[in-house]
Amino acid sequence: MKINELFLAELEREAVPTRRVLERVPEGRNDWKPHEKSMPLGYLAALVASLPSWVEMTVNQDELNFTAANSSKYKTRERGSRQELLRLFEDSVVEARDALRMTNDEHLMKPWRFLVNGNVVSEQPRYIVLRDTVFNHLAHHRGQLTVYLRLTDAAVPSIYGPSADEGRFD
Repeated sequence: MKINELFLAELEREAVPTRRVLERVPEGRNDWKPHEKSMPLGYLAALVASLPSWVEMTVNQDELNFTAANSSKYKTRERGSRQELLRLFEDSVVEARDALRMTNDEHLMKPWRFLVNGNVVSEQPRYIVLRDTVFNHLAHHRGQLTVYLRLTDAAVPSIYGPSADEGRFD
């Protein structure tokens, strides 16, 4: 199996539970956060919704200079409603799917760089960036978002197995 096919399959598997989590984000609570050092709920939810679009960036760009003008597309902006959040997520998944379909193993072996103020922060093969910076990062922040759901009394959906709110075996 080709690398892009493995990532396409993972994208499809991870999209389902991510959508379920985003569907539970409470409206009107964008500023809520569990601790002063924590991200606000609206920012975190938008980050989770937009992370799949990082696949397109990783595949189609050689680098991201986070302080450059062209990086504004990848700076997270809160959305005003759950509907807008879900639209952002669906658009991100479409972008990711299209980019993965158009790439190949040779391209995914090529290096990709992340820069801040023109300084290289990391440089790795694209397939590593996809694994670590996109898919693992998505799972991490989606898990963080489920904690926010619990703390705001929103129901937590099942992801890889039952949650206390759904899919229990009792």
